[in-house]
Amino acid sequence: MRYISFSIEGAARWGWTDGDRVWPLDHVHPSLKAAIEAGPLGGVPATDGSSFALADVVFLPVLPDPGKILCVGLNYENHRRETGRAEVAHPTIFTRFADSQTGHGAPILRPKESEKLDYEGELAIVIGKGGRRIAEADALDHIAGYSCYNDGSVRDWQAHTIQFTPGKNFPETGAFGPWLVTPDAFGVPGPQRIQTRLNGQVMQDAVLDDMIFPIARLVAYCSTFTPLAPGDVIVTGTPGGVGAKRDPQVFMKPGDRVEVEIDGIGILENGIAQERRAG
Repeated sequence: MRYISFSIEGAARWGWTDGDRVWPLDHVHPSLKAAIEAGPLGGVPATDGSSFALADVVFLPVLPDPGKILCVGLNYENHRRETGRAEVAHPTIFTRFADSQTGHGAPILRPKESEKLDYEGELAIVIGKGGRRIAEADALDHIAGYSCYNDGSVRDWQAHTIQFTPGKNFPETGAFGPWLVTPDAFGVPGPQRIQTRLNGQVMQDAVLDDMIFPIARLVAYCSTFTPLAPGDVIVTGTPGGVGAKRDPQVFMKPGDRVEVEIDGIGILENGIAQERRAG
């Protein structure tokens, strides 16, 4: 099954989709997060009979309101090598705020303070069953589903100190979508290909098995230092090929289009726009 958060006629809603139409489910639960909190997703949900053409809805971030977004840095060996970072025994974890996200089809904003906006195609996992100190052997049973993520990075702000957070939280830089795919539809993570394309050119290309710390290890590790709750998100890291480490460097600019594609999920696509906000 594929579930999406969307808006239509200015109202935020959620539902399931077959890729052409959307069947709203907010008559059952007010949001996708609430549905995840209520119990396992799965099966064909009972609808109220209404539906919309997928082309007519505005995609929101898959979860506009996660309690936590935990991001993993340097989790592919080719990316670790291109950054020159040392090998480590534990995952590198930083946080992204929910209000820094944007949806599929919406623009990723280049902030006024920088021209070094970089792409990072990643797999996002959404926690379905919460817990503390989750065992690796049980970790995949705690996942509600999978999605694509573009962890847009403002590189100069990211490099102000050894802490990543400022460069990872400018408004509308983290794209999340297009939808949540349940584990029965996605399969066991590993052989699926992940690819990032900028204006049609392949910039990142890997398989999920290339992760240094696999998904089960990430869930177990994160749940040790913080209780994981239904609707929490873990963004699992990006492969090598980021723009900042190319020669010459490649950064996203207004008018560009970026795609993150993961086998079994689909394509997250966003244009790049210049931030216009006064504040």
